[in-house]
Amino acid sequence: MKALLSYETGGPETLRMGELDKPQAKPGHLLIAVKACAINYPDVIIIIDKYQFKPERPFAPGGEVSGVVEAVGEGVEGFAAGDRVLAMCGNGGLAEYVAVPATNAFKLPDDVAFEPASAMILTYGTTIHALADRGDLKEGETLLVLGAAGGVGLAAVEIGKAMGARVVGAVSSEEKAQAVRDAGADDVLIYPRGPFDKDASKALSAQFKEAVGPNGADVIYDAVGGDYCEPALRSIAWEGRYLVIGFPAGIPKLPLNLTLLKSCDVRGVFWGAFAARDPQHNRDNVDQLFRWWQEGKIAPQVTEVFPFEKGGDAIAKMGARQAIGKLVVKIAD
Repeated sequence: MKALLSYETGGPETLRMGELDKPQAKPGHLLIAVKACAINYPDVIIIIDKYQFKPERPFAPGGEVSGVVEAVGEGVEGFAAGDRVLAMCGNGGLAEYVAVPATNAFKLPDDVAFEPASAMILTYGTTIHALADRGDLKEGETLLVLGAAGGVGLAAVEIGKAMGARVVGAVSSEEKAQAVRDAGADDVLIYPRGPFDKDASKALSAQFKEAVGPNGADVIYDAVGGDYCEPALRSIAWEGRYLVIGFPAGIPKLPLNLTLLKSCDVRGVFWGAFAARDPQHNRDNVDQLFRWWQEGKIAPQVTEVFPFEKGGDAIAKMGARQAIGKLVVKIAD
């Protein structure tokens, strides 16, 4: 089968089309004929060996797919060949076929196209777990979203509104700000590009505080990290919850005295481990996402679709922090 492969450590320019053996549907697994593969930040770092998991090479990046079930492994119930599905696969999604544990797959409604479907499970699954399970977000609270125009950021804006919060989106450009407004944010601020010296960090903190209001942000959803972390934390409410989502701007070093002064929590969000440890809770979350989707409260924002052989360009755009919404690679019709 054809696949876009990483043969050696390096950036997206090192990826090449190649051939791999077609996988089999082992017991407990599904074999999926891939139609579309969404690109996420882990795809940027897995090919440079900076992700938590380091697959044996050659491997195809791409951890989030939609497609059609080709074969069902022994012991799997509830799925049949021909079912339309979306699934998490860790890696291997930029290929014509991928085998995934059946617990990682979800049936796709017939009226949902493959491209937006491939862009739903990781960003929205991460975000509902972050806001509902880890952030305890309540109706009427204020949610500050950093990196609000990215895939997980827009998901946080939409889910925050679906949960009844006041949502403040933070982005780096007016173009991104408009996308966040269109997604339903109540307020949007545009922050400068880091890194920041002490004065610039203090100014950014004041900008966050003004945007969230005098009571502070009850929940902060940080999908950026780096020099943005401390200024954002300074805007948190008393007993607020700071959610650690990702680090495209670098891993921050946090002065813990700030957590004491605000009696706030810093909570990590590792959706993949959660989904593996509590698959039924994760499935319940995904069911809620589909209900919100049907109600028009959320909808994956696919802003660009790349052909299979140009999948490396999608990863490069993600790595350059140029993406608004989700980038998707079309594998087959």
